[in-house]
Amino acid sequence: MTALTLSTAAAPGLRADAIVLGVAKGDKGPVVAPGAEAVDKAYDGGLAGILETLGASGAEGEVTKLPAPSGFKSPLVVAVGLGAEPQKDSGYDAEALRKAAGAAARALTGAKKAVFVLPVGDAADVGAIGEGVLLGAYSFDTYKENGKDPKAKNGKAPLAEAALLGAKPRDKDHKAAVERATAVAEELNRARDLINTPPNDLNPESFAAITQAAAKEHGIKVQVLDVKALEKGGYGGILGVGAGSAAGPRLVKLSYTSSKAKKHLAFVGKGITYDSGGISLKPAGHNETMKCDMSGAAAVFAAVVAAARLGLEVNVTGWLALAENMPSGSATRPGDVLRMYSGKTVEVLNTDAEGRLVLADALWAASAEKPDAIVDVATLTGAMMLALGSRTFGIMANDDAFRSALHEAAEEVGEPAWPMPLPEHLRKGMDSPTADIANMGERMGGGLVAGLFLREFVGEGITWAHLDIAGPAFNEGGPFGYTPKGGTGTAVRTLVRLAELAASGDLG
Repeated sequence: MTALTLSTAAAPGLRADAIVLGVAKGDKGPVVAPGAEAVDKAYDGGLAGILETLGASGAEGEVTKLPAPSGFKSPLVVAVGLGAEPQKDSGYDAEALRKAAGAAARALTGAKKAVFVLPVGDAADVGAIGEGVLLGAYSFDTYKENGKDPKAKNGKAPLAEAALLGAKPRDKDHKAAVERATAVAEELNRARDLINTPPNDLNPESFAAITQAAAKEHGIKVQVLDVKALEKGGYGGILGVGAGSAAGPRLVKLSYTSSKAKKHLAFVGKGITYDSGGISLKPAGHNETMKCDMSGAAAVFAAVVAAARLGLEVNVTGWLALAENMPSGSATRPGDVLRMYSGKTVEVLNTDAEGRLVLADALWAASAEKPDAIVDVATLTGAMMLALGSRTFGIMANDDAFRSALHEAAEEVGEPAWPMPLPEHLRKGMDSPTADIANMGERMGGGLVAGLFLREFVGEGITWAHLDIAGPAFNEGGPFGYTPKGGTGTAVRTLVRLAELAASGDLG
């Protein structure tokens, strides 16, 4: 992972592969952002004009490279777009800094060191830039022949070191911002690694083993329920989904506790390590990325570990409902009835609506501990993608204030989200003549129907929210900002921010 250092030195005298500066989109053309005054001076104050001649506009994510001025110890200047120039007396938005830093880090793959002179107004800006660098420099090369050897032919390692200028190495708040950015980014990138790992190497058992190793390292208690324990406990939803696979399901419980905690949050993640659809087999063209159906569990895992690394004064319990959904002679069939961990029965009308089944058992298990709030995270429905697109996740909740708090937390950390309703009239569509409830309802509003199903398995009086991350969890397009192609780690930062708010007493 890229190393972050803080420096108050002048950019011209620092030896590096490149100097990264910001350029904004002004009313009359590109504008060099604060922090790069020394660089602009070396171009006789004409850097903005040179960039405009080269086609730069300052648009978000735009990267323009040009030779460094004479006398600089870095041979290259990289100008990265920050988007619209802010109003006077207002600094650059943290997300704009994060995206710009990420875009520059991606553009500098193969470089050993880069100096970042993006605008720094306070510690929050330092954290945003650091986070952007660490997330933007991410690459998943485990399965490539030259992936681990930067000296190999055609092999390029991520940016090795980033020096953040304007960030003071002796400033307590600046140091804390970088430490937070490092912990969150490292765990988010761990989630990305898990999402990108092919399903022949990541199944419920191996996923559980990875959590056990991390828990031991960071002082987190872990409990893994295997097939025998799930059978003994009556976890019919998880068992039913995993019944068709040779790789048995698991339920993992991760517990981070603080002696100073006044709140307890439970995070529940959908962990379908591969989703074929089961007997209700997915059509051709819909299977290729289904290794990402455990993104919710990866996010929960990463968030719990990040909370532990940050030493947050809040108790956080993570529940990972892990199964592989496969068709076979032992698989659950459409029409089967499962008795869930709660005792409620579910008629399975579609085995491809499996995420809600594993989550239902985990939600009931989480409810038994009476946490102050439960948040589940899942790549749950294609309907949510139709509603919100590929970059925004939906938030449903049984409490409007909690839903608003989650939305604000998501927007604060730069994760696009949108509050969604739970219309009561849609519940009737899940009535079953055979069981207490069916796992399918009306086709229209399918994402909301799934949320209503999950609500049935939340303990009475417990505040709960559901994040449907089906759209942004896996990026099938090209990389942008600090977001790579493939697994994104969506929801990790929202969960961590929620935990921070609970720890500080600002959650309510």
